[in-house]
Amino acid sequence: MYGSRGVGTTTARRASAAVLGAALLITGCSSSGEGGDEKKDAAAGITQQPKEADPFWVNPDSHAAEQVAHLEKAGKKDEAARIRKIAQQPTGEWISPENPEEQARGFTEAADKAGRTALLVLYNIPHRDCGQYSQGGAADGDSYRAFIDGVAKGIGDRAATVVLEPDAVLHLVDGCTPDEFHEERYDLLKGAIAKLTALKNTKVYLDAGNAGWGHPDQIFEPLKWAGIDQADGFAVNVSNFYTTEDSIAYGKQLSAKVGGKHFVIDTSRNGNGPYTEGAADERWCNPPGRALGETPTTRTADPLVDAYLWVKRPGESDGECKGGPKAGAWWTEYALKLAQGSEK
Repeated sequence: MYGSRGVGTTTARRASAAVLGAALLITGCSSSGEGGDEKKDAAAGITQQPKEADPFWVNPDSHAAEQVAHLEKAGKKDEAARIRKIAQQPTGEWISPENPEEQARGFTEAADKAGRTALLVLYNIPHRDCGQYSQGGAADGDSYRAFIDGVAKGIGDRAATVVLEPDAVLHLVDGCTPDEFHEERYDLLKGAIAKLTALKNTKVYLDAGNAGWGHPDQIFEPLKWAGIDQADGFAVNVSNFYTTEDSIAYGKQLSAKVGGKHFVIDTSRNGNGPYTEGAADERWCNPPGRALGETPTTRTADPLVDAYLWVKRPGESDGECKGGPKAGAWWTEYALKLAQGSEK
């Protein structure tokens, strides 16, 4: 699959769903979580997970939480209970380019008040997604550096775990990103890692692809050029569907080539593994029959895996395919199917 444009772009395309929806969650986020475990959201009753197993912040104002409240009000108790499986778990907060400092401050303040760690995702690299569905990103290098500066200032000394730039390195390897942008991208990623890891309580995991795109031999040197040595580790399976077992195997092979770095796995929708039917270049988009994966936790199956995370927010559409709404829009029907799939 190495060099396949379709395979190389799938993670970034799917990740766009969360990016496009991030700004919708900002209103009121700085007050979310006050009072820690005991204070409940008035509408949905969303509380934090036990800190010893899952130290990441649950946003009580997420799309899923809003849907729980709506379904309960409508008397649809069974559906509300299924969506609650999503709403009660911590998911990634994708920082959009508009007011990144304000967003990062709001999420980390809310997490701090709840005694938890904010999970942030940065997806704004210039020439993002090679002009595909998630095209865009910062206008140029200076704009991206300003974006990172804003995020860092917003985080401050509060606890945060950052997943950095899904597919940014992978697209340098698979031929998707034109050669003239490579040197700048490596420099920007290295600078972002340096800036964020200098913060007192921030961990940074650089995205490193997934178990289905190719082989670790193809990406370990580019990860080094992008500054993986300074990062806390790398992330695998972001917005993808590969099993946790396969993701651990891929991550361990890659770790051995980058100095034994630890890694995190996105388990948000990998409960039934990847979709294998239909056109290969469309399997990434709202695939049917998928399921929620392992819930977020730092208690993992391997000491090299720092956490299972829900980086992609389950229930938000990958795009206008297979009957789905636009990327980033909440899709109750699909969210219910993910939750139902995890009941098997």
